[in-house]
Amino acid sequence: MFGIIRPCRNRLSDSLRTAWLAHLCGLCLALRDDHGQLARLVTNYDGLVVSALVEAQAGQRGRRRSAGPCALRGMRGADVARGEGARLAAAVSLVLASAKVDDHVADGDGLFARRPVAGSARVVARRWAEQGARTGRAVGFDTAVLVDAVRRQQDVERGARLGTSVLDVTEPTETATAAAFAHTAVVAGRPGNQDALAEAGRLFGRVAHLLDAVEDLAEDERLGAWNPLLATGTDLAEARRLCDDAVTGVALALKDAEFIDDELVHALLVHELQHAVRRVFAQVGPPGQPGQPGQPGQHDSTCPVHDRPDDQRRATEGLSEQPPGPDGPPPPAPPAPPKSPRHALRDEPERRCLCWRWPKLTKPPTTRGLVVGCFALLYECGTCQQCLRDPFPGAWTGKWRVSCGNGCDCGTCDCGQCDCCCCPCDC
Repeated sequence: MFGIIRPCRNRLSDSLRTAWLAHLCGLCLALRDDHGQLARLVTNYDGLVVSALVEAQAGQRGRRRSAGPCALRGMRGADVARGEGARLAAAVSLVLASAKVDDHVADGDGLFARRPVAGSARVVARRWAEQGARTGRAVGFDTAVLVDAVRRQQDVERGARLGTSVLDVTEPTETATAAAFAHTAVVAGRPGNQDALAEAGRLFGRVAHLLDAVEDLAEDERLGAWNPLLATGTDLAEARRLCDDAVTGVALALKDAEFIDDELVHALLVHELQHAVRRVFAQVGPPGQPGQPGQPGQHDSTCPVHDRPDDQRRATEGLSEQPPGPDGPPPPAPPAPPKSPRHALRDEPERRCLCWRWPKLTKPPTTRGLVVGCFALLYECGTCQQCLRDPFPGAWTGKWRVSCGNGCDCGTCDCGQCDCCCCPCDC
């Protein structure tokens, strides 16, 4: 799964996490029901926002259905989103995934540089584009605006030079997301929300494009690949400013729209978007830059642990509290093992099925051979452990790894509107 909005389980209340999972599963099942098992590969965290927007405007009545057991839910059933909102999200996800595959093929990224892989990828991408267009027509959405935006993106990138505004490069993405967000108002029967949601979608697309560029910056610079920040000469400080302004604009645009229940939408498009910006810039920002901790793995300055007084923070981090001696302060003690709930093993039988109890996390780690490691990798992917289990054991090394969907970058909420992102964990 991919996307910039990856809620931490400790930031969402039980009701919000249940609602978020309902839309994620609803998108996945809509893809399966309309287009087969292979289409479920395009399920992504950002696409479910489209489904959540429809439900927030129209209400839940008649928009949920019962689904059977699934490995992602620990082999438990659940009520999942259904209807035109989920199908619109599926159409958008298919078309954008098709464009992403085409882009990788055109750039010759990784395995896509090999002719057999590139040929197969083109066939799959073409099929996804056709399927997305068909589903879009079923819910009254013309996916041509998305396809046109993708085509214009390539032309815009070829014309970008040093001094070109990076917003010129993000414009096609903004146009595509604006169209998708605006159509949720049509599907939900609230046409008056179209302008406000189009503005929210436009700014969301800007953030998504910029964060993708920031995440790829080091790798693109190393390989000499095209990157909008490098091509236009935009530095990280300016990219951060544009992202922060866009996040604020999304929050203001949502206030101009009418919702029946906007709690989940507010959590995803306001707070989780803020966390996404913090997370990405904390990983790549230069040391000492305000608001950007600088080294990969460092904590966000908004983390509750780092907001504590110095003596309290030293105790939390396992640092010596002895006063400095004549030779200076004592060396720091080894960091204490993580105590965050996200690092706790989630193998309890009442919470997870047998799928989550293998491979086991052992101490010292169990090293597996090539063949057994391959089987472990396939098993973990098939049971969604690498997305949901946190931590999960490495397939070959047995060492614990942080799952791709549950990185905890918790902060605090001072918006006065909700308590959706108050996090009790020790980051």
